Amino acid sequence: MRVLGIETSCDETGVAIYDTAYSGGKGLLADALYSQMDMHADYGGVVPELASRDHTRKLLPLVEEVLAEAGLTRQALDGIAYTAGPGLVGALMVGAATAHGMARALDIPVLGVHHMEGHLLAPMLEDDAPEFPFVALLVSGGHTQLVSVEGIGRYQLLGESVDDAAGEAFDKAAKMLDLPYPGGPHVARLAEQGDPKRMRFPRPMTDRPGLDFSFSGLKTHTLTTLRELQSKGALDGQTRADVARAFEEAVADTLVIKCRRALDQTGLKRIVMAGGVSANIRLRERLAVECEKRNAKAYYPRGRFCTDNGAMIAYVGAQRLAAGECDAPGQMQATPRWPLDQLREPSACKTA
Repeated sequence: MRVLGIETSCDETGVAIYDTAYSGGKGLLADALYSQMDMHADYGGVVPELASRDHTRKLLPLVEEVLAEAGLTRQALDGIAYTAGPGLVGALMVGAATAHGMARALDIPVLGVHHMEGHLLAPMLEDDAPEFPFVALLVSGGHTQLVSVEGIGRYQLLGESVDDAAGEAFDKAAKMLDLPYPGGPHVARLAEQGDPKRMRFPRPMTDRPGLDFSFSGLKTHTLTTLRELQSKGALDGQTRADVARAFEEAVADTLVIKCRRALDQTGLKRIVMAGGVSANIRLRERLAVECEKRNAKAYYPRGRFCTDNGAMIAYVGAQRLAAGECDAPGQMQATPRWPLDQLREPSACKTA
């Protein structure tokens, strides 16, 4: 089954084709991604209306690009999957309308899928894919969640952020440090120049039991530290790097401490880490150390599939479409808020 995947949840337009006739990452026939990063950087964050307009301009050319790369025509597609949520409602509508229009013209099934399920299952695109069950850390600009995964659609939420997601915290720290948007990569680069021994920031909510996260206090601590240094005239280039290093270390340690607790709580030996923040090198290093201590193994998607992309949507859509699941005719889905634990196992074709 050849499935076209469309991702338009926020500020990246992703398109890919996945074929269930092949296993692992070999099923991915083609993928393309357009990032709106430069456009939104001028505003210091994503502007929803501009994002929607840019998806409208870029989506169909990207569809033609991946079809050409795969050596296929539209008529060779067996189904279409699109991101139905969570995300920006206008951006989601662009993908939903395009997917439903194409599917109706081609007389093939179409399905709206969950954006975070795409991230969660993105490591399945790799040759060394994890087996079920496993623990998943979903860590991105909008979400920080720990999930127990028994199979596709069989998810139990173990913990989540009660305020800012880790990616949001990185973006806000970047603004405090006068770094460009998006903040994560810029904070990480600046942190490489920092002295890890000069400052130690708090590891929030690690002094109490549980698997929930909170990064708002860490954000406030960072802002207070910077203001104190500035008032003393001590905020030079090296000090800014030291602050970035202390902030990054605190986020990485906090995430890994909660991952350790999740592995201990579930008794599992496999953990998946996905989402934009999962590309952070320091976070991966810390998690590798914890896994080695527990004889566990960590799995990640390749670099370009850590951020939003069409390949993960094509993969999830292919699994669910192959099981007979699909949208009812004309029933486009665009769900800005959609809890992951509301998903169910692939089942008979939906009628509503």
